[in-house]
Amino acid sequence: MKASAFSYIRPTTIDDALALLAQYGEQAKVLSGGQSLMPALNLRLSAPEWLVDIGGLSDLRTIAVSRGLLRIGALARHVDVLKSADVAEHAPLLADAMVHVAHPAIRNKGTMGGNLAHADPASEMPACMIALDAVIVVRSRAGERRLQARDFFIGIYETALAAEELLVAVEIPVANQNSVRFFHEYARRNGDYAIVGLAASATLDGGSFADLRLGFFAVGDRPLLATAARHLIGRPVTAAMLAEAQAALEAELDPQEDQQAPVAMRKHLARQLLALCVATLLGRADLEARRSA
Repeated sequence: MKASAFSYIRPTTIDDALALLAQYGEQAKVLSGGQSLMPALNLRLSAPEWLVDIGGLSDLRTIAVSRGLLRIGALARHVDVLKSADVAEHAPLLADAMVHVAHPAIRNKGTMGGNLAHADPASEMPACMIALDAVIVVRSRAGERRLQARDFFIGIYETALAAEELLVAVEIPVANQNSVRFFHEYARRNGDYAIVGLAASATLDGGSFADLRLGFFAVGDRPLLATAARHLIGRPVTAAMLAEAQAALEAELDPQEDQQAPVAMRKHLARQLLALCVATLLGRADLEARRSA
């Protein structure tokens, strides 16, 4: 199939882009990397009247650290994030996860902002953002808004981004010296959509978690910041505590059955991932036994 007819425009400044979005609203779609949008257009899953190509807005490509925040511009490509020394030092979870995003050809063109605005519930980056307590920065002609990542994703391919707004950056608190991270996903083949995945960020206090953020993906209509983590914070983790957390996690999950996996399989794999994550972050091989429980 081919895309339905649309008008194409390529603004040269952010202000020009915002003016176009204000003018055309729901009739417009923003093109950044195009790795998700172009297939949707060709399958006629999306049929905008206007395509606003922001690919030339170089101000949105920067990756920089300032005042305790790592700021990644919306047009930073996946490969830029993967190769960034600032990301590797201050948000290594992103580098760990990025190698699982599709394939090199996609990572060479796809952008951070496009990925987040697409809001695929099986995507790695939205889960990383909630695990890292990131802020999504969006802008319109009326001004700028900063949204907590956990509030930005509101459904399948749905975000809190208004039609006249442009996602311009994400801001991530830099990791401290006691920070640890975990990333793992189950997929049928490398580069396939995940069946279940987990991006986690934690702060250790001796042999315990002072903080633990669990970002599950492919388990519902949006990334899940699991409240089950509260069962594991503040005291040495025991097998009984982990079992309690696994039960609480299963109660939170609302996965859909599809051609990839049934609901029971996704819940089982999520329990496994939780146990593997805790055992890995704490260096506790004894807790890995809970993976098969």
